[in-house]
Amino acid sequence: MKVYDAAGIRNVAVVGHGGSGKTQLLSALLFDAGMVNRLGKVDEGNTVTDYDEEEIARKHTLSASLAYAEWNKTKINLIDTPGFGNFFADARAALRVVECALVVVDGVAGVEVQTEKAWAAADELALPRLVVVNRLDRDRSSLERTLESVRQACGRSVIPIQLPIGDERNFSGVVDLVAMKAYTFATDGSGKMTEGAVPSNMTDAANAARDALIEMVAEADEPLMEKFFEAGTLTQDELVKGLATATRAAKIFPLLCTSGLQNIGVQTLMDALLAYAPSPADRPFTAQAHKETVTRTADENAPHAAFVWKTVADQFAGRITMFRVYQGTLKADSTVTNTTQNTPERLGHLIVLQGKTATTVPELKAGDLGAVAKLKDTRTNDTIAERAAGFTFAPIAFPDPVLSYAIEPKSRGDEDKISTAMHRLEEEDGSIRYQRDPQTHELLLAGQGQLHIEVTVAKLKRRFGVEVLLKPPRIPYRETITSKVEAHGRHKKQTGGHGQFGDCKIRMEPLPRGSDFEFVIDIFGGSIPRQFIPAVEKGIQESRLRGYLAGYPVVDFRVVLYDGSYHDVDSNELSFKTAGWLAFKDGMSKAHPTLLEPIMNVEVYAPGDHAGDLMGDLNSRRGRISGMEARGLLTVIKAQVPMSEMLTYEQHLTSVTGGRGSYQMEYSHYDEVPNHLQQKIVATARAERGHAAEEPA
Repeated sequence: MKVYDAAGIRNVAVVGHGGSGKTQLLSALLFDAGMVNRLGKVDEGNTVTDYDEEEIARKHTLSASLAYAEWNKTKINLIDTPGFGNFFADARAALRVVECALVVVDGVAGVEVQTEKAWAAADELALPRLVVVNRLDRDRSSLERTLESVRQACGRSVIPIQLPIGDERNFSGVVDLVAMKAYTFATDGSGKMTEGAVPSNMTDAANAARDALIEMVAEADEPLMEKFFEAGTLTQDELVKGLATATRAAKIFPLLCTSGLQNIGVQTLMDALLAYAPSPADRPFTAQAHKETVTRTADENAPHAAFVWKTVADQFAGRITMFRVYQGTLKADSTVTNTTQNTPERLGHLIVLQGKTATTVPELKAGDLGAVAKLKDTRTNDTIAERAAGFTFAPIAFPDPVLSYAIEPKSRGDEDKISTAMHRLEEEDGSIRYQRDPQTHELLLAGQGQLHIEVTVAKLKRRFGVEVLLKPPRIPYRETITSKVEAHGRHKKQTGGHGQFGDCKIRMEPLPRGSDFEFVIDIFGGSIPRQFIPAVEKGIQESRLRGYLAGYPVVDFRVVLYDGSYHDVDSNELSFKTAGWLAFKDGMSKAHPTLLEPIMNVEVYAPGDHAGDLMGDLNSRRGRISGMEARGLLTVIKAQVPMSEMLTYEQHLTSVTGGRGSYQMEYSHYDEVPNHLQQKIVATARAERGHAAEEPA
């Protein structure tokens, strides 16, 4: 396979809401570029990028995957990303290593929640974007309505550069507003394209849309604006160059029309990517050098530097490390340095990925995406670079888990296998956590939601042969205090020889939500020797993490250590640690402790005729409705709801809307649990965990 330089590459992340047809569109793109010999279909489970068994079964992308197309002597690297909120971390990671986002919007539903999240993530990175209105062959599809939805969510800088020929089932091609030509496509999915004149019944609409495009291109550039005022229009050359410049500067976002399933508009989409998306040579990158941000270009002759953006745990090939070469040239069968871990790594075969199919290449130049198998120490977020490069790349921030389940192996003796397998899956997915609960000794699997955890459990079984049972989700309650109190802890134990003595006095006071814990030393006169003060704090810290009411961590409070006493012979660290624990227990008994629960920001997307029922249901779940708005054919309901009330929501929403509703939730804040519910939660937790706190060892 040919090795491409930076100017001959386009790196594109395909993002958008689940069900908008991203994978199907990408499948058609690979087919039209001649990379595969048949048009794969999601419903038939034979697309290039959805190759995982779980993805095929669910007919949805669950993990970012790589593919590439060679089109007009240019290599287009494509990253197919998940459209479900549970897996959005992969889409964020993909956006970090590309120069352009292809935002796919369903021509019926319009902009949905993950489309907005992808747009916001691209905004943070100032990424150029092309918008694709896909599935325009479906009943009730509408460019006009979808464009209104897109502009409402993404701004007026989204401008059509194509109009669809025909609507719904009669959609057969596009009018290119830049070239003012019509391109029609065969109806058999072959992608056969015919160029012709703009249909006479579309001339007025095309001219009006072209005038709007010219005006927006002129607005994005001051010299062009002056020419536009003088001449009343732009020349063809000025339009083409101005549109490319404005798109690459993320000032204009061209909108195109396609049907991935019918293979309509796909070739013109690839032409647009080449014309308007920046190459790595066009877009400098930033990195960290000695705590400063530096800007560099994709120079293939500079010292090599690459960033690992994803790791895949493959049961046959072992660990597959996906990276982006930012500068220099990486060569196969060479020794490199992982500058993040400060360890050497031996590169074997360098590969480019077409879904799960790997092709070896002798080298990869600046700007390209590639992979390598079986690296020893390198993980996601690591930098592979020559020392002379002098910089590393900032890590991708993965979201903290929002929901956890207790898991146990079906077969005895599988705990070690679970730990090994979960370690591999944690390398692959930075948004899951696996740990043992120090109180109950249960194995906990935490993730972004129920679907996320179910998929992880399915991977455990399929890839590693480990079957586990899921227990009900564990809500991460917290405890706090509501009153300011003074407390006293005195530990005295006399045995033969040296005894034990520790004595401390503390004040405990509430702090605002989200403050966690503060320890303040206000000791005067040496009433507690300085060397024993950390032991007091340790005793309080260990005790607060074990909880008081129900075994949940105590947060949002301050402890001020203000007095105490000691014994010259009998005092030691253990004595003062125990005194700290006793003082904490004494304080909690007087400070009116209460339970806190996580509150989630929830957005529900559903057809408008279900809005009343859904709002009533959210109210019954102790939700607070904060707003409702129409978006395309859907109604968006925004609310804040306790996490504990959302555990069965997915099944309810599917039942009420006949599968047409979707929702997204993310952590917002902690709030106090109503009194009538606290007693039940405390009783249940104590039954599971035993008594709340025991004396520290």
